[in-house]
Amino acid sequence: MITLRPVHSNDIDQLYAISLATGDAGKDATALHRDGRMIGHIYSVPYAVLSPETVFVAEEGEGVCGYIAGAFDTVAFEERLEREWWPELRKRYAEPSGDPSTWDADQQRSFAIHRPRRTPAALTDPFPAHIHMNLLPHTQGQGIGSALLDRWLSNARAHSVKGVHLGANVGNHNGVRFWASRGFSRLQLPPGLASESTVWFGQYL
Repeated sequence: MITLRPVHSNDIDQLYAISLATGDAGKDATALHRDGRMIGHIYSVPYAVLSPETVFVAEEGEGVCGYIAGAFDTVAFEERLEREWWPELRKRYAEPSGDPSTWDADQQRSFAIHRPRRTPAALTDPFPAHIHMNLLPHTQGQGIGSALLDRWLSNARAHSVKGVHLGANVGNHNGVRFWASRGFSRLQLPPGLASESTVWFGQYL
């Protein structure tokens, strides 16, 4: 039986594990990383630490098997990351140098920690909130993702959030299909802001 609930502080290790197990365009990224916590440092754990009220998890008998994490105000959250989250990680991980095409996965994540991209206003103006969601493979296709999404969007509407955006890896075909089937529209960013590796979605609430 799957239970949905707000995140707890003792879920942190499982958030790291899920982030790694789904971190290669929805597939297991364990073989790509020497440090298995790099992906969680960016996409899940800071939300659980800094904004637990906007994180929900799916729990089965063996523990947490999925999560949805986000922020109602992306701009404010990115500013908070800069003050309260990135500085400690920057002490731990060196900023990579040299040719980016030669960087391994850990170096690419380390660069994102040192130089995180700010979300463009073309996304945050119409869709100020954002989310990340991941489920372990054995729980996918059972309606758990839809239930987590409904829980998060209901919470957002209760806080008068007007819209939410997200980015899906272009290689995560199941993820792209999921978001398109759940009321999210594909967004076209202005020239210079689009990414070949990311499909952007938005939904008005």
